Amino acid sequence: MSRITDIALDDAGLPPPTPEVEQERKVAMFDLLEDNTFVLPQRDDRPAPEGPYHLGLSIRDKRLVFEVNTEDAERAAEFHLSLGPFRQVVKDYFQICESYFDAVKKLPPSQIETIDMARRGIHNEGSRVLQERLEGKAEIDIDTARRLFTLICVLHFGG
Repeated sequence: MSRITDIALDDAGLPPPTPEVEQERKVAMFDLLEDNTFVLPQRDDRPAPEGPYHLGLSIRDKRLVFEVNTEDAERAAEFHLSLGPFRQVVKDYFQICESYFDAVKKLPPSQIETIDMARRGIHNEGSRVLQERLEGKAEIDIDTARRLFTLICVLHFGG
């Protein structure tokens, strides 16, 4: 039961995403809800509220905000992460994605594969940073981290 069953992105005020970014977002949300691991650790000798959880992601005051509620709409946790550690990897990820989307339209498969490998490498780095930043707040597996990182990128760059 330690999983996310609902996710909401607070993208109010963001420009509309490009079709490519919207597709990435939809796939990440679908995959995340299909299979994820999200465990809230015990804090201050109090057991963590049990999941499944509803997760709200937003950016407020230049901080990434995770709002975690139980299915009964009770607050389970809320944590704020500095965006600083994510800035460069998100920027790199968007640049390589742009190259990848352009390559798909006009380059041979071997060159597309090379760009895609680089894209996956940067995506893995962003996922690792997210897991580190969530240490002590929430435990997530690598696939959950990858999908959440995609959603953070959408919020970080506003589509």
